[in-house]
Amino acid sequence: MDILITFVVTFFAGMGAGLGTGFAGMSAAAVISPMLITFLGMDPYMAVGIALSSDVLASAVSAYTYGKNKNLDIRNGLIMMVSVLAFTIVGSYISSLVPSTTMGNFSVFMTFLLGIKFIVKPVMTTKEAMADVPAKKRAIQSVICGVLIGFICGFVGAGGGMMMLLILTSVLGYELKTAVGTSVFIMTFTAFTGAASHFAIGGAPDVTVWILCIIFTLLWARIAAVFANKATPKALNRATGVILVILGIVVMAFSMFA
Repeated sequence: MDILITFVVTFFAGMGAGLGTGFAGMSAAAVISPMLITFLGMDPYMAVGIALSSDVLASAVSAYTYGKNKNLDIRNGLIMMVSVLAFTIVGSYISSLVPSTTMGNFSVFMTFLLGIKFIVKPVMTTKEAMADVPAKKRAIQSVICGVLIGFICGFVGAGGGMMMLLILTSVLGYELKTAVGTSVFIMTFTAFTGAASHFAIGGAPDVTVWILCIIFTLLWARIAAVFANKATPKALNRATGVILVILGIVVMAFSMFA
């Protein structure tokens, strides 16, 4: 019975995380962690470690799919990634010096609100419009936005994928597919760094839960990424918005029972 419950929980956790990753570059931790904590009674620190490790392959295969369809900005993605990683550490350090805040559900609310944004006000920027921005200006913007994203993620402790998608589409003016492709590319490395540090500090995870989460997240991320790259901009905006709204509501509901 225990293995059946584990299978069902990890399947739906992986499905939600995979769809969020493949469609919107969302961190798997936003979905998997609360489900493992709520339904399997897992230690929160270990749940985050499993979620982050599930994110690595799911983000990598999604980034490969987006890159194969020429929807990935590797150059500026690498620039932003360095800034994000560096200032996540800065944000984490400053966060440890101030009183704890009530911002734990930041990424969940952001997921919900961003979903509504994509439905109500879709991102219809074209690649031609993106190409009009000078390379130097784009690089500088990537550094500044990476600093902002990294600091907020480090200070709050969550929201990396959603922050990146919001910044890439709303501030840097990325076309939606390229924004998601670049986001999952960056998340591959940030998730690996986070997972490695969690396991190094917290020890080895529950192998069964770990493997099932990785498999299911990878499967659904691949399905979502393939669909997203074939969809029209309008259909992708709507699908991404619906997925994010549903995930936001579901995770908020889980958090209430945790």
